[in-house]
Amino acid sequence: MQYTGSFDVNQTRIQGIYTPTLVPLDANGQIHEEELRRFLSWLIDKGVNGLYPNGSTGEFTRFTAEERRRIARITCEVAKGRVPVLAGAAEANVKETLAACETYAGYGARAVAIVSPYYYRLGPEALYAHFAEIGRNSPIDVTLYNIPMFASPIDVNTIRRLAGEFPRIIGIKDSTGDVAFMQRMIAAVRPLRPDFTFLTGWDCVLVSMIMAGADGGTNASSNAIPEVMRSLYDLAKAGRYDDAMKLQYRVLEIFDLMLNPFEFPDGFRAAAGMRGFALGHGRQPMTPAQEAERDSLAQVLRCILAEFGAVPPPEAGCAPRTGLAAADKTSQVVYEVLHELERRGLL
Repeated sequence: MQYTGSFDVNQTRIQGIYTPTLVPLDANGQIHEEELRRFLSWLIDKGVNGLYPNGSTGEFTRFTAEERRRIARITCEVAKGRVPVLAGAAEANVKETLAACETYAGYGARAVAIVSPYYYRLGPEALYAHFAEIGRNSPIDVTLYNIPMFASPIDVNTIRRLAGEFPRIIGIKDSTGDVAFMQRMIAAVRPLRPDFTFLTGWDCVLVSMIMAGADGGTNASSNAIPEVMRSLYDLAKAGRYDDAMKLQYRVLEIFDLMLNPFEFPDGFRAAAGMRGFALGHGRQPMTPAQEAERDSLAQVLRCILAEFGAVPPPEAGCAPRTGLAAADKTSQVVYEVLHELERRGLL
């Protein structure tokens, strides 16, 4: 599947599947620019609606400010005229965030995504002041980014207040996975701002969120199965909910496996690497035990990807799965050991 076309960066509504892109690293832990460009082009060809560099899946906190700008610049260069870019601009303070906004506007990004302040937990009034300063001064459209597991949560009243007062604030990405919270946001904001965009960052409830009125998602799984996530979105938007939910449950299994037993986002990195890309390891050091765990879990991931038709299955084949990561990992290891013993004529 390959999608072609162009867009007007100033008019394109942010909707559909935006990939919070992983960053390939070389053996020295430096940005592998050639592979990054190849990976981004592949994502576009596979049908994602937009690219989202410098998000949580892209490990933005593990790169320097200069590296984040380089990642955003490369992404805009690759995407130009093909899909819009929603660039993560979550710097440590308002001054640096606005500097990033100005830079990314110059690169040609459609908008920026700004996470609420992290490390310091702020209340609603402080959050309003933070985003109001950005909304008043940003030269580029802004989407809020609500991810309470890592940063100060943004409540519905603050979202409504910001949406009502600042035209530059055009949407929100919510990574709570809470469908009721999404409904409350839409009910509070859409009467004031019909143009306001609602995105979910929780892949396993994408269909439910779209049924509730969301416009799409920034979904880490689209690094590994972009064509599947695009199909999931298309089915839901077409109202084919029975088909969409069947696919959603299949995505649930691989999303949970990529997310939970691995150190985030190593599961997504491992799965995307199986699609033919030299992504390397992330910058978080790993112990030998973690490396071994990652490798054994990766074989279960390969089996699921094979069922989607995305990669060949392991040479030994795939053991029956229970959906429990620890049990499935053990079963797959045993399955492969038995296969090897049989190949050697020892069974």
